[in-house]
Formats: sequence, structure tokens, C-alpha cells
Amino acid sequence: MSLDKEVVARYYSHGKKFEVLVYANKAWEFKSGKPINLRDVLVGEIVYYDIRRGLKASSDDLRRVFGTDDVYKVAEKIIKYGELQLTAEQRRKMIETKKRQIIEFISRNCVDPKTGLPHPPKRIELALEQARVGIDPFLPVEVQVNNVLKALRPILPLKIARLRLMVKVPPLYLGKTQGYVMKIGKVLRSNYQSDGTWIAEVEIPAGLRTAFIEKINALTKGNGEVKIFS
Repeated sequence: MSLDKEVVARYYSHGKKFEVLVYANKAWEFKSGKPINLRDVLVGEIVYYDIRRGLKASSDDLRRVFGTDDVYKVAEKIIKYGELQLTAEQRRKMIETKKRQIIEFISRNCVDPKTGLPHPPKRIELALEQARVGIDPFLPVEVQVNNVLKALRPILPLKIARLRLMVKVPPLYLGKTQGYVMKIGKVLRSNYQSDGTWIAEVEIPAGLRTAFIEKINALTKGNGEVKIFS
């Protein structure tokens, strides 16, 4: 008998919900890209609309949504691209890992404005606990860091190095890209060209330079442009 807890992997598409029962640890390893045999991940070879109610998904719906009614191929997509329940221990570990990444970022990129020196990681960790900052295990560090810094400043004096950039985004990729830019940085000025291209001057934490550029390239499929002001 496996000691791995059983949880649900869930996927929404075409107005329907599809679920499979999986072993929590093995499913998370599979979702993370580790070479795990899918037969060791699934608790049973059934795809459901609703596991609690025992409603099995029809072959017609599986073929329509996933292009196949092969349980393993369908389950692979559900686990990789859908939602995966976490055990309390998995969530705790993920939050701890993300917290360490945030502490490292602040330690590397922020200084005490009075002394000009960085804060030790332990001091940052204690301030996080005192401020009761909520850490999202799924959101990237660059998305969370502004809110974390805002929560910490009443407790810990912080000054972060800033970087000014020019971002140019074609209209085809504007939605998600513009939303990302506004989450990560402060838009100092912006305008739209006649073809709908968005050009903005943005200020971001200097430590996010590489992650920001890589994300803009990914969101625009290489058609965006980022220029760093000297």
C-alpha cells in the first residue's frame, strides 16, 4: 500500500470539468518534469467529471476536448496543465522555498538607506514574520516583491536600486504583456503609436532586469523590445 496521499488533479475546458485521482507526491514530481511513470501517478484508470459524485467523463467529451480517449494521454494533460491539489506539507515546503527566494532577492538588491549597507537575511526573515506577509507559492518572486517591500518598510528601512527601461509591445501581445509590466514596475509615461504599438518608460527593481527581459520576450514571442536607459 502506498503511503502517498491521494488528491485530485483538475482541468477545465469547453465549459466542463475533468478530474483524475492521483498520488500527491508523484503527481507533483510528474508535473515538475521529473521522469515519473504515469502508471505510478494515477490511483485509477478513470477520468471523471466529478470524482466525489462518481461521474465518469464520456469518451465523446474526452475526444472532443483532448483529441483522444486514452486515459493516460488525457491524464497527462490534466496533471501537466490543470490544477493539482497540494497536501499541507507540500504547500508548506513550497511557501518556504518561495520565502527563501524573496529573502535572497531583498538581501541582494536592497540596502538600509541610513547606512547604505544590505540587511542580513535573518533580519529580513524576522521582519517578514513580524509583518505577517503572505507568500504565494505559485507566483514568481518578481510579481510579489513590490507588495512584500511595501509591507516590510514600516518595520525595516529599505531602499532598492531602480532601473529605467523602455518597453515596446506590438498590439497583438498587448493584453498580458501590459498587465505584467504594470504588476512588476511603475509606468512613468506611455503612449500608443498609430498601429496600436505600446511604448512605455518603466521603472523596475534593478535585480529583476534579467527576469523582466526574458518574460517580455516570452510574452511577445520575441517581437517585443526592451531598452535600458543608461
